[in-house]
Amino acid sequence: MYKDWNHRPFSPNQRIIADFIQKNELRALYMTEQEMADELQLSIASVSRFWKAAGYKHAKDFKNRLRFRFESTPSEKMRDAMQRTDGGSLPQKLLDITSHHLHETSRYLSDQLLQSAVDALSAARHIYVYSPGPCAGLAELLAYRMARFGLTIKRMAPSGHELMETLMHAGKKDVVLVFGFVQLLPETEVILDHAREGGYTVILITDRLVFPRSQDADIVLYAGRGEVWEFHSMVGPTYIVENLILGVGLQHKEGSLRKLDKLQQLRARYGGKLPRS
Repeated sequence: MYKDWNHRPFSPNQRIIADFIQKNELRALYMTEQEMADELQLSIASVSRFWKAAGYKHAKDFKNRLRFRFESTPSEKMRDAMQRTDGGSLPQKLLDITSHHLHETSRYLSDQLLQSAVDALSAARHIYVYSPGPCAGLAELLAYRMARFGLTIKRMAPSGHELMETLMHAGKKDVVLVFGFVQLLPETEVILDHAREGGYTVILITDRLVFPRSQDADIVLYAGRGEVWEFHSMVGPTYIVENLILGVGLQHKEGSLRKLDKLQQLRARYGGKLPRS
């Protein structure tokens, strides 16, 4: 919904309005133009002109789209996905959708930012991963592959006070990798709040081009997953994760290959005694 706002030729006042809306979506849904103008100390004309500059006909048009986002349930997202793939080749349509997500991810994936993330992970004493909900599989993949390079990966509790059981140990020379999809969770806020005191580096992987408090993360990597109301694919985030894994492996190529050779030797020696999982 906000994907192109960073690239629109907004005036300074329009930037203020855009920033306010993204940080106060629920409030913006129920505010009148006059209330928004008063709070931002702008003229009502500035607010009225904003909607067309942002790509909408008027305030009502924008609020209808925003309301749909809040009302989208898992069943609505699945229904939308089914409708989009109905009446044609499912594999082809799914390929088209995921190809779009990958293209969008690649478009905003800066080589420099990706290399910064690889450098930080390679040099980390410990890597902590916050991966709530469906991101758990991404953390599993990351931990499984990077453990082969001798890196220490610690997964954090997905919610509640248990998060602090691992966060208390994160400090200088550590990296906290956060998956921040759709909305800013309280746990993500706590990780960002504590970062300055803890001294750890925060890498944020998000599916929003403008994610709340992304400026408080050290490195932000964008992974396209579709609009908020759509069924979300994990192809884009997986692409990011695999780039990080291979990047770290290449960073210490000789050491990584030695460890993988040792793994193969252990398999050859003891593989017959242990079942494959």
